[in-house]
Amino acid sequence: MFFTYLRRELRRRRKAALVVASGLALGIALVIVVSSVTSGMGKAQDKVLQSLYGLGTDMTVTKAAAAQEEGQAQRPRFRFDAQDSDSDEEQSSDRVMVQGFETLSSSTVSKVGAQDGVSDAVGGLSLQVIKVSGQFTRGQFQQDGGGEQPGGGTGQPEGRVQGGGADFDVNNYSVYGTDVSKPELGPLTSSKITSGRTFKASETNAKVVVADASYAKEKKLALGDTVTIKGVKYEVIGIATPESGDAAANLYIPLKQAQTLSDSADKVTTIYVKATDSQRIDAVKSAIQKNISGTTVTTSADLAETVSGSLSTASDLATSVGKWLSVVVLAAAFLVAGLLTSSAVSRRVREFGTLKALGWRSGRVTRQVVGEAVVNGLVGGALGIGLGLAGAYVVTAVSPTLQAELGAAGGGMTGGGPGGFGGGPAREAASRTLDVALTAPVSVTTIALAVGLAVTGGLIAGAFGGWRASRLRPADALRRVE
Repeated sequence: MFFTYLRRELRRRRKAALVVASGLALGIALVIVVSSVTSGMGKAQDKVLQSLYGLGTDMTVTKAAAAQEEGQAQRPRFRFDAQDSDSDEEQSSDRVMVQGFETLSSSTVSKVGAQDGVSDAVGGLSLQVIKVSGQFTRGQFQQDGGGEQPGGGTGQPEGRVQGGGADFDVNNYSVYGTDVSKPELGPLTSSKITSGRTFKASETNAKVVVADASYAKEKKLALGDTVTIKGVKYEVIGIATPESGDAAANLYIPLKQAQTLSDSADKVTTIYVKATDSQRIDAVKSAIQKNISGTTVTTSADLAETVSGSLSTASDLATSVGKWLSVVVLAAAFLVAGLLTSSAVSRRVREFGTLKALGWRSGRVTRQVVGEAVVNGLVGGALGIGLGLAGAYVVTAVSPTLQAELGAAGGGMTGGGPGGFGGGPAREAASRTLDVALTAPVSVTTIALAVGLAVTGGLIAGAFGGWRASRLRPADALRRVE
């Protein structure tokens, strides 16, 4: 009887039911789109941060370089020998310098790894290589002429030197020494090997190199080619493509090789740390800073505070304005649905009075009204889910590009080690910009939320109408003439 009457009433009042369902559908669709876009923003930010510190890295440990007084800064010096031969030979000179932070002893890696709450820790060495190569060209003496001096002597020839000079090219690139014994942690984990292979655990001191894809394309490097760094030849065994943003370094070599090239035996610039539990990251950070003096510990949360640009702005809008807009629209939809249902009850006073006269109790009348409202809510929920999914699909299909500007934020975050929080050796500027494509993934939780909102909207609307219907008296209802 309940469902039969329900079906007939909804069919008889199709327009009113559609208006209520449409209002709820718009509110629910907006909630789905905003929730999906917010989720996409979060994933985009995670992707940006992952491209900086590497997959699995919870924090980095560094030591800020000591401030140098004016005139004390060490600059690279290049020396070229004079050539006495007639041939113009090319000369070159490499300078390999530690970049970013002050070096830490390799023993510090073990100290960090021994801290409570630390699952694993590895060290890395950030280097900058400046190579100057070119040649000197001998000038040609052009004689203007000579003359006899008084007394019969011969004068010195007069003239000038033309041509000659020096033509040198400067090649500046970054190299990162990575601990090949623990490939699951460190800067190279933020890139995917798209050609060749990564390092083997046995290649701790091998003369092999993994090149960033962009750098390999620029220098026309292929698998099996050799790269010369400070006179040492390294074989290219793999090409790495960063998952997002730019690469941590142009070239990756085993840590021991990097230490040898830079005369930094048993030294690292960055320590990558993985915590045993993500809930203990703050406690681990405090423990490291307390027990290992002079170090700076930076977590992903610290780096997230430095992300600005359109990605950050859009994320703030989606989180604050978007959510509040969803709440306002949803509240308005619930209110309109309740008012429309209550208004519909007022137009059915004679009907409910007749049903009460026939023996329907107030509770049964109330349940009938609430049932109709819940069905309207479910219909609105179905429409809202459809509209929300369509909106999320449009956002994902269009994939608008947002920019994430990453700036230094103190704590030794300027020019950090590759994969370290704040940039790598290829990131000399204090800030840089990454382009991120926005998506709007719809989760099962979002769909469940939409269904819950639909039922809630129906119950709220039914509560308005049911309350009015339960207060009707049969005698008053039957006296009303419509």
